[in-house]
Amino acid sequence: MAARPEPDGVHRRLQEWWDADAEVYDRTASHSASDPVEAAAWRAALLRYLPPPPARVLDVGAGTGTMSLLAAQLGFDVTALDLSPQMLERAREKAEAQGALVRTVVAPAHDPPPGPFDAVMERHLLWTLPDPAAALDAWRAVIPGGRAILFEGIWRPQDPAGRAKTWLAGLVRRALRTPHDHHGEYDPELLDSLPLARGMSPRAVLDVLAEAGFARARVERMRDIEWARLLAEHPILGPLESVPRFAVLADA
Repeated sequence: MAARPEPDGVHRRLQEWWDADAEVYDRTASHSASDPVEAAAWRAALLRYLPPPPARVLDVGAGTGTMSLLAAQLGFDVTALDLSPQMLERAREKAEAQGALVRTVVAPAHDPPPGPFDAVMERHLLWTLPDPAAALDAWRAVIPGGRAILFEGIWRPQDPAGRAKTWLAGLVRRALRTPHDHHGEYDPELLDSLPLARGMSPRAVLDVLAEAGFARARVERMRDIEWARLLAEHPILGPLESVPRFAVLADA
């Protein structure tokens, strides 16, 4: 059996991958929330799940700052954390253009700034963490008495129907000449080093939250976000690429 990559090597490869992806990431509407209906749905979700503004919020895996900026627009005190300097540079450019105040910190997810924060949030990050429980444990330490809000989806479905939809979506994308959402794909070795890359589910998230010491977890299906995404997508491609999205809340 091949040796598992060392964590530092994995983080370096992840940083390099996302630095390269910063060039194309925001061209996908679901990444940038450039569709006004989807942006409005995300604002509603943030107000529903976060403590009231001006709560101090740590956005982990902030990327180009989509969620950070939406939260800042609502009056939250936001710090954006990401391991990719290039992604956070895009976030700073967008914040400056909007006149928004968002602090940025370049570091991996398991090394958050000390805070303290009232809440920590992430969107579509857990699948790409080498040790999700260790990262969540580090987040819990910087939100004493606060809460975690995890926005996730069931990516890379492994059931036959899910695989068939993914295959068919690829055919439709090629027929429509729709570019890939990213600059490329993770290689199989990198995917193998990420515990949730092929197994994201509400149960998996609840398990890592419990392992990290969080309590009173709650799960909600985010049908409003799914609906907004479908409205913005191609009428054939959208349903093929739609995945169940859910929010998990837990107390530190």
